[in-house]
Amino acid sequence: MSNTLKCISPIDGSVYLERSVLSLDDARAVCAQAASAQAAWAARPLAERIALVRAAVAEVGKTTDRMAVELAHQMGRPVRYGGEFSGFNERASYMADIAEDALAPMIIEDSAKAIRKITREARGVVLVVAPWNYPYMTAINTVAPALIAGNTVVLKHATQTLQVGERLAEAFHAAGIPQDVFQNVFLDHNTTSALIAERHFGFVNFTGSVGGGKAMEIAAAGTFTPVATELGGKDPGYVRADADLDAAVDGLMDGAMFNAGQCCCGIERIYVHESLYDAFVEKAVAWVKALTLGNPLEADTTIGPMANVRFAQEVRAQIAEAVADGATALIDPFAADDGGAYLTPQILTNVSHEMRVMRDESFGPVVGIMPVKDDAEAIALMNDCQFGLTAAIFTKDVDAADAIGAQLETGTVFMNRCDYLDPALCWTGCKDTGSGAGLSVLGYQALTRPKSYHLKKA
Repeated sequence: MSNTLKCISPIDGSVYLERSVLSLDDARAVCAQAASAQAAWAARPLAERIALVRAAVAEVGKTTDRMAVELAHQMGRPVRYGGEFSGFNERASYMADIAEDALAPMIIEDSAKAIRKITREARGVVLVVAPWNYPYMTAINTVAPALIAGNTVVLKHATQTLQVGERLAEAFHAAGIPQDVFQNVFLDHNTTSALIAERHFGFVNFTGSVGGGKAMEIAAAGTFTPVATELGGKDPGYVRADADLDAAVDGLMDGAMFNAGQCCCGIERIYVHESLYDAFVEKAVAWVKALTLGNPLEADTTIGPMANVRFAQEVRAQIAEAVADGATALIDPFAADDGGAYLTPQILTNVSHEMRVMRDESFGPVVGIMPVKDDAEAIALMNDCQFGLTAAIFTKDVDAADAIGAQLETGTVFMNRCDYLDPALCWTGCKDTGSGAGLSVLGYQALTRPKSYHLKKA
């Protein structure tokens, strides 16, 4: 196995960054430093930890122009979208805002006879394995509350976004968070698994592929180390007969195509009531044809290349297989489609759940659209999937959305929106999407352990 990690830029296929991985012994030393620093960090007043994390977030905010350009080079998102600081700040700030209440002791009794309470204690060293598609926002989901709760953090970022971990470490250390409390590392898979198996971590948070999640759980087997996973998705959208058609088209197509479709909660399949189906498809095609595929460093580009050629190859394969099986591709090739990372966004009709494009995760700019006759058919199709992260319902009837949502096998139910992570709500999933509880009050509960006190007075 190579001892270096290479970030290949999707812009032109060049090597943008290269970093050496740590040896197992050096990686063990990093974990030992984190473990040694944890007790003193947890002993600091909560208000001080909150203030330091807020200061670190502000440091990141000083470099948003650089962030956008660096992300374009690493994973292809157009600079016109300005990086990720807005969502990064929203999530970290919300978790800082609720920390005092979320981590407060639960007082069962405080009387002349006894004090009975449940407190929350830091788990120790938290390993965060972050993905490349929203590299700042996905990392901060766990990094901010983990530090605030008194844990130390070791961050391993994806090879495609090696620079993000370095930038976060620079900002957090500049804000005054000790280097041993927050460490960014470059590790290969074997070393990562070995560290987990050797019980160097009190908690592991992994966002990535189903295969990667399985590897994390296998490494942790028998260690009793909690492993939280957010894995694949095949998120559906449903347009009811009473939906605002234009709003549904705009919301769902943006959810399917933004970031070249490389969103954990991106829309990958759409079910439209038969009375609106033809009009929806017509408007969706016009929406996609208005996109500009091109170099993400250019201001006019609205959809950039996929982050890696191999990701685009998988999407092309799914599309080709579907067309061979009878699907209709509605978008002609864009001029910038180079057969590599630059991929024409695509809409498919005449699709079925026998096709991989409607069953397997695509994680790219392609969406299949099917007509349905009623809510029952839509629910059955939305649930006919191995994944369960989010589902979006477009309707004017809140009660109907609530009733449909109760029947969906998913982690989040949206009405009249999609592809958004609300930090006040628990980010979670079911089935092959994995298990875990990110952000919200439940995020703090996941990153801490309960400790009970029964203090009987004399």
